[in-house]
Amino acid sequence: MLTFLIMAGGSGERFWPLSTKQKPKQLLKIFSDKSLIRLAYERILPLVDKDRIFIATNEIQVPALKEDLTELDDSRIIIEPAFRDTAAAIAYGSTMISKYYENPTVVVLASDHLIANGEEFRKVIKLAEAEANNGSIVTLGIKPTYPETGYGYIEVTDSTLNKATKSLGFREKPKYEIAKEYFESGKYLWNSGMFIFKYETIMNALKMHSPNHYNTIESIKPLFNKNEGVKTAEIVKDKFMNFEKKSIDFAVMEHANNIMVIPSEFGWNDVGNFTAFEELFNKDANSNVIRNVNCISVDSNNNIIVSDGSYQRVSLLGVTNMIIAVTKDDILVCEKSKNQDIKKIIKLL
Repeated sequence: MLTFLIMAGGSGERFWPLSTKQKPKQLLKIFSDKSLIRLAYERILPLVDKDRIFIATNEIQVPALKEDLTELDDSRIIIEPAFRDTAAAIAYGSTMISKYYENPTVVVLASDHLIANGEEFRKVIKLAEAEANNGSIVTLGIKPTYPETGYGYIEVTDSTLNKATKSLGFREKPKYEIAKEYFESGKYLWNSGMFIFKYETIMNALKMHSPNHYNTIESIKPLFNKNEGVKTAEIVKDKFMNFEKKSIDFAVMEHANNIMVIPSEFGWNDVGNFTAFEELFNKDANSNVIRNVNCISVDSNNNIIVSDGSYQRVSLLGVTNMIIAVTKDDILVCEKSKNQDIKKIIKLL
């Protein structure tokens, strides 16, 4: 039984002020005429009925989520009572799915990734399903196109596309010199953060490698009310807080010996910060990327100018290498090199 768990609880702070806690980047239509989460949802509909698609989020984002995905039944919204990182979210979400389907195959996806080739993506998911049904925990490794320092990497024995291979280990985000070595070796893939497994397989892995997560989910199971998301979140909150704050990579993927990787190439972009606009959209004659706003530019180049659609016009004079993001409430002006530090502003708000 193939099912999907779309992780949609992030706040998208690197896209402030366009992205807010109530309406983070996965719910914005700044990359196309559809939100990222709708794109993710529609991308997998050819594979399963909509009842087998679950979305994990938090209570504050539910209204905007339901407004965007009107066809989503309330029972398919899994509300996490607190943020305890991805190991907790995956354990909790896949356990909720197991209340509907016995030992399901669960595909964990992010809600805020862009994928250019949906057909190729679905083909790889079916390959991963077959591997998962044989008892493996499967992840998709993206064939690198340049030495990226913002992604984690997976070392593999064989990087042949669409051919499952054994993982030789996960690597943290490297410095440029190391990323260049990874890229040139051909033995490393970008860690996409997508996982495919049978429910019993991931629970056994947690029991072996992260007993805290296993024991906590076992204590939560008797409290589940699968049809009442908000009520269930309130009931389990105290026990949910017992989860260690740990990513699934640290909890399981770096330790288990049944990890398989499928080298993939389907036009993946994790849309991590504003500079993603430069990879996704054409530039004007002055190398500016302009989205959702009328821009007058004089002696200004290499800028990213984006709006949520509420702003009419932005005028630039003598501005270079800047990010300008505007909404009706806030304006961000940021050097591109500082885009990773936007959280510092949010802390002051």
